[in-house]
Amino acid sequence: MAAKHVPNDRLFATTWVHVHEEDTAEGHVYRPEEDNIPLSRRPRKRLQLQADGSACISLPGADDGYVKEPATWRDESGAVVIRGEAGTEALSVVRQSPSRLLVRQSGGQAS
Repeated sequence: MAAKHVPNDRLFATTWVHVHEEDTAEGHVYRPEEDNIPLSRRPRKRLQLQADGSACISLPGADDGYVKEPATWRDESGAVVIRGEAGTEALSVVRQSPSRLLVRQSGGQAS
């Protein structure tokens, strides 16, 4: 992941959905929205990153809809680090493939 990201990178062309059933001690698993993701009673957390360094974290709200939090991302020592503007999230994408992100929380509120 140390390589620079380019605008057509899959990282930016995808809405990433937290699939908590696949989480491990290594981190939280996110898959592309169009994958066969199991149904869930509660909306799943979502991440969207843009090539310009902006991002959006969609969190489940009280009414089972989404609360969108503007965020930014940047490459820090080979990991993509996402920070919500409200200061509630600090997420590090520590491993990525076209079909999976492995994300670790690195401070802030629990997800």
